[in-house]
Amino acid sequence: MEGGFWTDFAWPAVLLVIKIVAVIVPVVLAMAWLTYAERKIIAAVQLRKGPNVVGWFGLLQPIADGVKLIFKETVIPSGANKVVFIIAPLMTFVLALVGWAVIPFGTWDGGKLVVSDINVGILYLFAISSLGVYGIIMSGWASNSRYAFLGGLRSAAQMVSYEVSIGFVLITVLLCAGSLNLSEIVLAQKERGLATALGVPALTFLNWYWIPLLPMFVIFFISALAETNRHPFDLPEAEAELVTGYNVEYSAFTFALFFLGEYMNMILMSAMTSILFLGGWLPPLDVSWLNWIPGPIWLALKISFFLFLFILARAAYPRYRYDQLMRLGWKVFLPLTLVAVVVYAGVLLYAGWLPK
Repeated sequence: MEGGFWTDFAWPAVLLVIKIVAVIVPVVLAMAWLTYAERKIIAAVQLRKGPNVVGWFGLLQPIADGVKLIFKETVIPSGANKVVFIIAPLMTFVLALVGWAVIPFGTWDGGKLVVSDINVGILYLFAISSLGVYGIIMSGWASNSRYAFLGGLRSAAQMVSYEVSIGFVLITVLLCAGSLNLSEIVLAQKERGLATALGVPALTFLNWYWIPLLPMFVIFFISALAETNRHPFDLPEAEAELVTGYNVEYSAFTFALFFLGEYMNMILMSAMTSILFLGGWLPPLDVSWLNWIPGPIWLALKISFFLFLFILARAAYPRYRYDQLMRLGWKVFLPLTLVAVVVYAGVLLYAGWLPK
């Protein structure tokens, strides 16, 4: 009986905890130093030095910022709904964290390096990203501030607008891969595609979906910028008119949670883009010395590339006006993605390329 309890319940639970820690610790560390990377990259674009006091080249700046925010007093406005006010940043942070449960990091000894290998991985991520808007609406309403409320309303409208086009982009990927499982989508980019059709299977990068789905790839990345409230779509926290928007009344640790949630979402969306369009953990060429490098490192490199683009967009582009943001979402991206779904489905069906 004891052996049954250990093998059936205790050991799987221990393994699950180890998996969760192995995913969460690197992601949280990456998130902390992403703030440093962002400040350094923007400083380089603007010909400044950036953080360079705390630690060697300023590398310990994120720790200094974190310690400062943790030890500050959390001020709750007198007119605020205290419970909702506290729950909102927690919700934003936790939802950004649980999305990592279905992200596959590679294969190991015949198994997959993923916390939960569910068949509807894409739907799960889509649902989690949709829920993220609730934290922002709750914070805007609970703060009892006009600025925060306006920021919350803007964010809700913006995220809903761009989720529609993201949904249609995901459908085009599903048509090509034939599965909702993220690991299967990556493996589909290894087994079939342009490189296989041309008879050069070693050129794995030609199999990745960024070539046949290039317009969808671009639309997905721009929609990811809007979905994560990043430049040039950071209307909910427009400093000029809303004094940082929905998080204006937050301070100390609650503010830090919002901040970390935003960066966590950036890394998650970069991971999604890498998996759907750039072959996830696969190396660009199917040669022995590249295959020797572990899959998680390839995925981390691709995520870093997209994070660099996220930061570069902030350094290079001015903020969109609100009506321009809505027009792009509803009058440009939505019709384009709708037409693309019909065209890609038609071509795949007519040519007999639909996955079996």
